[in-house]
Amino acid sequence: MSHRYNSHRANKTGKMCVTLIVLAMIGVMSVQIVTLYKKDQQLIAQEALLEKQKEGELARQKEIEEYEAYTKTQEYIEDVAKSKLGLVYKDEIIFKEK
Repeated sequence: MSHRYNSHRANKTGKMCVTLIVLAMIGVMSVQIVTLYKKDQQLIAQEALLEKQKEGELARQKEIEEYEAYTKTQEYIEDVAKSKLGLVYKDEIIFKEK
């Protein structure tokens, strides 16, 4: 009868060890899931911020391209000649404030 008692006791101890190992694994996995979820949320927020920055840079790029096209026009050349160099056409009348 003692052999049967020892066998039952060993079986119970084995089940308890397996249960503890499984619970420990569940605990570790739960912590990892929470950590990954938080990191995922941070990356989603960072992605949204970068998307806004990208839109801003695309708008800026469009403005630069429009300005580049403007600098190649006759109107731009005349504006620069008048404002920076003080040049005028021969038949143009200039009024100056005192």
